[in-house]
Amino acid sequence: MAEARPSTDEETAPLLQDPDHARTESETTRHDSSPFQNFLEHVTSITKEPLNALSKVLLVLAIVLLLLTSIFIGLFAGAQHKLKERSGKVPPTETVTTTVVSTATTTQVGTPTAPLPVPTRPPPVNICTTADCVKLSASILGKLDESQDPCENFYEFANGGWLESHEIPAGRGTFGSFESLAQENKRIVRKLIEPASESTAAPSQAPSYDDQTLKKLRGLYTSCLNEEHLDDRGHEPLFEVVKIVRTLFSGNSTNTTAEWTVPLTGAVAYLHSRGIGGLFNFEIDGDVGVDPNAMSLWFFQPDLGLPAKEYYKEKDIRDIYEDTLACILIALSDETEQKSQVLNMQTQTTETANVWPPWPWPPWGDDDDDDDDGKKGEKKKNSTERARDLARDVVEFEHKLAEASLDLEDLYQDPIGTYNPTPFSEFAASLPQLDFPLYLSSFAPRNFPTTVILTSTTYAHSLSAILSSTQSKVVEAYLVTRAALAIAPMLGMKTEVWQAHRALIETLQGIKKGQVPDRADWCVQQVENAMGFAVGRFFVQETFGGESRRKGTKVITDIIDAFKESLKHLEWMDEKSGKAAAEKADAIRVKVGFPLSPDTTSARSIAVYYNAVHIHNNTFAENVLSASTSDQIKKWQQLGKRRNPESWEMYPSMVNAYFNPPANEIVFPAGILRPPFFSQDWPMYLAYGSFGHVAAHELTHAFDSAGRLYNQEGKLEQWWTNATSEGFKTRQDCIAKQYSNYTIDDGKGGKVHVNGNLTSGENIGDTGLIQAYRAWKSQFSASLNDGGEYLLPGLDYTQEQLFFIAFGQIWAQKIKPQAALQRVRTDPHSPNKYRVEGTVFNIPEFAKAFNCPNNAKLNPPPEKQCILW
Repeated sequence: MAEARPSTDEETAPLLQDPDHARTESETTRHDSSPFQNFLEHVTSITKEPLNALSKVLLVLAIVLLLLTSIFIGLFAGAQHKLKERSGKVPPTETVTTTVVSTATTTQVGTPTAPLPVPTRPPPVNICTTADCVKLSASILGKLDESQDPCENFYEFANGGWLESHEIPAGRGTFGSFESLAQENKRIVRKLIEPASESTAAPSQAPSYDDQTLKKLRGLYTSCLNEEHLDDRGHEPLFEVVKIVRTLFSGNSTNTTAEWTVPLTGAVAYLHSRGIGGLFNFEIDGDVGVDPNAMSLWFFQPDLGLPAKEYYKEKDIRDIYEDTLACILIALSDETEQKSQVLNMQTQTTETANVWPPWPWPPWGDDDDDDDDGKKGEKKKNSTERARDLARDVVEFEHKLAEASLDLEDLYQDPIGTYNPTPFSEFAASLPQLDFPLYLSSFAPRNFPTTVILTSTTYAHSLSAILSSTQSKVVEAYLVTRAALAIAPMLGMKTEVWQAHRALIETLQGIKKGQVPDRADWCVQQVENAMGFAVGRFFVQETFGGESRRKGTKVITDIIDAFKESLKHLEWMDEKSGKAAAEKADAIRVKVGFPLSPDTTSARSIAVYYNAVHIHNNTFAENVLSASTSDQIKKWQQLGKRRNPESWEMYPSMVNAYFNPPANEIVFPAGILRPPFFSQDWPMYLAYGSFGHVAAHELTHAFDSAGRLYNQEGKLEQWWTNATSEGFKTRQDCIAKQYSNYTIDDGKGGKVHVNGNLTSGENIGDTGLIQAYRAWKSQFSASLNDGGEYLLPGLDYTQEQLFFIAFGQIWAQKIKPQAALQRVRTDPHSPNKYRVEGTVFNIPEFAKAFNCPNNAKLNPPPEKQCILW
């Protein structure tokens, strides 16, 4: 019977044996008695023999492979250690038991100084290494300042690299992620509206609707770029407007109300028809107390020459503003006198009444007029002194208007206090200096209103009292300077009025004297302002394709779902209010990208919409005023109609978004659905952290300090229970107090506090970030399976950390102290630094993601946090 064949691990014969080698008996005996010793002896014998070429090559390859394997293990262990350290999950040093085999078997116990490179989870296999992913990763890393502690200074951590590498462009007071994307969008628009060269011009044929629209866009843009022609024209475009204002006002010099009514009404109506503000403002919007879709007349206080009330009390700013208005009045008087002299020489036989201008200008009269005693030749104040006196009176007049106006926190945060429906006849009687039927007839509304909604119950009465106590020449100069401040940016840069206005802007925003923004970018902005939806038609064709709308909409609807789910767990909201809030969230109309209705977006509808805009080459100011007049006509045509559910308040290329309470809609133009806010190709943790915050912010506005007072139909009413309202108010007050403790530098060595009441609604909107986080988490598994949570190369951060980093980086911004001060006084949004750190302060998930120690600045104890959702 044959013996059993030995197992392969005991077999000693090679597959290819050397015929010259014969195994001796002693070798056989040693092999049989001690396999391990025989193996060592065999290796020893091999090493004593000379190596052939093949053996040498194999030996070198083995050594190289061994070194590469060691390097790979070391790198992998280091990466794992850093990743664990960053996420706060570094494994502790372990005591490892190892068994060493030798001729005398022993067990040794060692404690290494570093953990063994054994991962606690499988190494990531879904790392995107395409060129786009590498660029995206580099962009994120380049914005970071990793020397900062995210638990203490998250804004600087997320944006320090960006802040170090960017400067505020010439002629601006601020620059950030929003402005940077807007600049990129302008570059795209610029390529679309730059006039085509003759070689690329379309063949001669009947122009299409798109051709008609592009011709107007290009004509407006070209007229803006022609600076030489603007300088040649000088103040002429402004003079054309001033002439009409003064003609309508007719140089009235009395204070009698009856004599003021028609002249003042005509002058104000004319300015308003050109989009130039003054004294008051009318808007057309839904009647939120009765029917939010019934477009009704609203009466507002006016914008002021200075950005905020506070500036009128600061002597240095007030002095500069007075100088600006004086320069305007002097420039206008000088050119008027020059024109009068020329016309007088040309028409010596013409009666004075036919000489332009047909009114006394300057309003202070001739220098050599008789004095009160009838004596001639006694020199009066020169025209410069008189202009300064008049400018001082105009500034004081505006100061009175400012004091009569509502504080911005009341205007923005109190929708109940600013809803005051009043019979139109009663309103008109409170302001007898204006003939409102005559005013409305200037705009030819289809329905004369019987009711007007006042945002202030006192402003009309106060305005009447101010007008009654003010000389007509001051009111006239006020109207003239309002026109000048509006038209000044459209004039040539060599004109005195442009220069005076620019000096004021430089002071208010801290811009270096003489710096101006890029002319092409500025002109694109003027084209967008004037004909934004015409620009938008071509912009979305160029940039908004693929899955952008669908994926952007999914982010929004996921956040709505997360918000509704969170309502079930709020201890301050009872079941009845929670159900109503969920119904409102379901009813919100979501608009993404651009209007969808063919009636508003087709080539024909766009061309028809802007048909009334008359564009003439090289007449930039007149072109802009023509567009403004067209907008005013369209605005007033809405009075008495039903709201158009497809209408938009922002044009598609705009980098912004909004919530409209009466329409209960959130709107996201295509302009903001681009990096660094959104890309259809990004991993979802970035998309929900960046654009997700924008979406959650607008959704949360529907439930902020003002938005919560509108029900799901956009009607103003108390639809929460009293108990829920009180619970919300407690948290609202907490947030207001939190942000009121934040300060900015005033540029003069002092500190100015953020107005927590003014910014209350926007701060609450920012708390929506937690809903974006929950929405991302809820879809994570499905997204992971679909490949939507892939990692980026070189980013040593967890996906949770990258979610918050993406959020922080969209608020990168550099701002000059003067511009920051203006923002704190006028903007309902908090400074960007506090929009970031004030938000994560109230989100425990942030501190957990970065493993922040207890009582770190951004990991406060629960009793100090203001948590709404």
